Amino acid sequence: MPGSRRTGGNPVTAIGIIGAGAVGQGVGTLLVQAGWCDTVMVSSLHGHSADGLVADLEDMSLVSASHVRACRADLARMKSCDAIVLCPRAAFTNDHTADIRMAGLTANGFTIRHLAQELAGFTGPVVVVTNPVDVMTRLYAEASGSTRVWGIGSSTDTARYRFILARRMGVPTQAVRGHVIGEHGDLAVICASSTTVNGRAARIPVQAIRAEMAARPGRIAAGIGRVRSGPAAATVSALTRVLGVTDGLVELSASRKGTYLGMPLHFSSGHPTVCLPRLDAEEERDLAAAEAKLQAVYHQLCFTLKEMSFS
Repeated sequence: MPGSRRTGGNPVTAIGIIGAGAVGQGVGTLLVQAGWCDTVMVSSLHGHSADGLVADLEDMSLVSASHVRACRADLARMKSCDAIVLCPRAAFTNDHTADIRMAGLTANGFTIRHLAQELAGFTGPVVVVTNPVDVMTRLYAEASGSTRVWGIGSSTDTARYRFILARRMGVPTQAVRGHVIGEHGDLAVICASSTTVNGRAARIPVQAIRAEMAARPGRIAAGIGRVRSGPAAATVSALTRVLGVTDGLVELSASRKGTYLGMPLHFSSGHPTVCLPRLDAEEERDLAAAEAKLQAVYHQLCFTLKEMSFS
């Protein structure tokens, strides 16, 4: 993608990354490599990690002859960015065997609410990666007052779904068309009824695929410690859509009747249109269950954070 130009012709000056962990590192690397922005600004909960990532990205820019430069920035300076990626991870021990992404609900919620308050008034798009991502996306949107907030999650779920189904059916991944929507978590909705393989309806082994999808992050984490490359690529892909660098469809967490959950969005010059696939009766029930769960969890989190502020 040569040059730092949007489809509308305006330059993408800077992308802010808040969080210099596994995903933040991956996003920074991909942005330096892609070359469609001029600057990557990095901030973190612990300043030394931001300094380390900036130095590493500087080395990458030099070695690869990329024009993209990296710098450390405080939250006030982040407001000058064209878009911000939120991928901080608060300190907590994940001992969940089910609903694994919910383990950091309170710890991450406290961090995301703080960032929302500090960044209030920023009008550019914000892409949230921190889990549980659907809840964190809503929390940031409501605490900051921003209307341009999307969450990563269903895009990686959809990619995994297509990959697993393609491998099972012995076809290229590009031959599979289908979506995973709803919660990025245990109540993800596989849209089997609208999935096609080579343009035709197919019999989808939903439970087997669901089990394989659920096991995949654990397999990755067991091998390399953190899931990083997939979410990082999904984040950069989302950035190109929300900034109008490219047009196209992507599954992101967005508001549906007030609750944030994953759904396909088609972006044209940075403007989204919801493209919810046709759902059968069972998928409708599953989506309603995911919506009810995320609504309840969000209200539980708000209550907990309110109690914490008075303690």
